[in-house]
Amino acid sequence: MTVTHITHTSTTFEPIITSLLDNDLYKFTMLQAMLHQFPQTHGVYRFRCRNNKDAAYPLSDIKEQLEQQLDSLCELRFLEDELEYLRGLRFMRSDFVDYLELFKLKRRFITVTTDDKGRLFIDIEGPMIQAMFFEVFVLAIVNELYFKVLTDASVLEEGQRRLEKKVELLHRYAAEQAGNSRDIPPFIVADFGTRRRFNKDWQAHVVETLHKAEPNIVGGTSNVYLAKNLGMTPIGTMAHEFMQAFQALDVRLRDSQKAALEAWVHEYRGDLGIALTDVVGMDAFLRDFDLYFAKLFDGLRHDSGDPYLWGDKAIAHYQKLKIDPRTKVLTFSDGLDLNKAWDLHQYFKGQIKTSFGIGTNLTNDMGITPLNIVLKLVECNGQPVAKLSDSPGKTMINNDTYLAYLRQVFEVDEPE
Repeated sequence: MTVTHITHTSTTFEPIITSLLDNDLYKFTMLQAMLHQFPQTHGVYRFRCRNNKDAAYPLSDIKEQLEQQLDSLCELRFLEDELEYLRGLRFMRSDFVDYLELFKLKRRFITVTTDDKGRLFIDIEGPMIQAMFFEVFVLAIVNELYFKVLTDASVLEEGQRRLEKKVELLHRYAAEQAGNSRDIPPFIVADFGTRRRFNKDWQAHVVETLHKAEPNIVGGTSNVYLAKNLGMTPIGTMAHEFMQAFQALDVRLRDSQKAALEAWVHEYRGDLGIALTDVVGMDAFLRDFDLYFAKLFDGLRHDSGDPYLWGDKAIAHYQKLKIDPRTKVLTFSDGLDLNKAWDLHQYFKGQIKTSFGIGTNLTNDMGITPLNIVLKLVECNGQPVAKLSDSPGKTMINNDTYLAYLRQVFEVDEPE
């Protein structure tokens, strides 16, 4: 489907984000750690659409609507029942929830521009205890504005058809594992689709449908608002920005991963124990993930590169440290669908526990090419930061000199 220009037929404004809980859990958990330990840290975030050429129309067309939505977003505050829900999560500290009671996003920290090629640019710059909380909201808003123009009855019918196929798959997987012994870990899937969702209502419909169909498989969601309303488990720990920030904090660059992991342990004391591995690549991560961290963390999260190779490396690392891999968990979250997740579960079952976070394929599988949009931390405290992803296309930085230095420090080869 190609649309050359947006025609607005309604002047009625409807806010997309109506609750500050409509965000991923790891935004809350990272924000708490930053507030407690590094409250003065300053960050710069940049938006990118990785598949601009596949867009049905220029993203610049939504600029005016996006500005309105951001104005509305920055008027929101947490409601009393939302604060009480957060207080009920044992890893949320009372002083942090008190901070959220006063919290309000500041409009001055985010700007939107376009260019003559129809590209959309979104820049966030400010204290990280403000700036880091924008990301998921902004990506969800961009997606919903973009797809609103492309939506008709046929699109929703196709989305429903695909959703029903997913329900059938879940029923099949549940039947297949019903006869498994207790020694075989269960197949567990969580919704990770807020940032790439077709729209807010569709995500809620999908998550509720899958959860009701097979609650023992789909029991969790990264979206805190949905977790609260549907009685599901909120899922999430850390994202790349948390690990990246330590490249610019008061530690040697070589020690930045270890410092980030240590700060996380200090904050959560055994809770939220899944470590993200691909900020400078799996091999460099494992060199820092020694016996101390391997015992303190419950497991690892995969977000780039070959998941089978990555999982084999993780298991071998635990075995080298004389840790039984079957006591640990691998969480996979890179471009998955239910079939890929099930295949990975089948491959690793009996070796290590697994769980799966599925985003776009759950919340934006409508027969229309999804946008591949990101909003990444590129500077911290005036210094460049980056991730050396195991998937080269995911690297995002505006400073090639720093990127080369990062590769040298962590002994990461240039991608072919």
